[in-house]
Amino acid sequence: MMQAGASAGGLALRAATAFESYRSGDPTGMSELVDLATALLWHTARAQGLTTAEAEDVVQTTWLRLVQHVDRIDDPQAILKWLITTTRREAWVVGKRVRRVDLVDPTDVLDAAVEEPSPGPEDLLLRGETQQVVWRHYSTLPERCRALLRVIALAERPDYARVAEALGMPVGSIGPTRGRCLAKLRAALCADPAWKEA
Repeated sequence: MMQAGASAGGLALRAATAFESYRSGDPTGMSELVDLATALLWHTARAQGLTTAEAEDVVQTTWLRLVQHVDRIDDPQAILKWLITTTRREAWVVGKRVRRVDLVDPTDVLDAAVEEPSPGPEDLLLRGETQQVVWRHYSTLPERCRALLRVIALAERPDYARVAEALGMPVGSIGPTRGRCLAKLRAALCADPAWKEA
């Protein structure tokens, strides 16, 4: 299992370097920062109970807030934490507004609970029979497992401290939880005849 201390310099350090580059006048620094952090921010927003579209809006708002307040951030080393905190605050505002609207018509809430989630980028990438079987079983995992596996799969070198903060999990539980989630997925695949034939 990767230790938090070993990974703490990973994503956070690269984000800080990209942010410093952007503030020094290099526009590619912002592009790099967006590439590094967007997946983590999106999953942070989703972890607050937002829909895919709401999470996308929150992440866009977070990037807008960064551009608006770029000169107010004193410590580039804190940029990733600033982004996560801003995403959580924006998600809370959006979630509160959505819940207020939902209370007006309770049937909308019931319909939303039955609705299938809209396809994400994973659906576009998963091609072929083998991938479809994996995706089908992945979608039956508990939401906590899906969120954790998505974040870890999307990060080149997952920073466990930041992942823990984004998902509201203790750092020490990430490795064991990931192991249990992968074991559930493996067991489901091994029990599926379509997987054995693939």
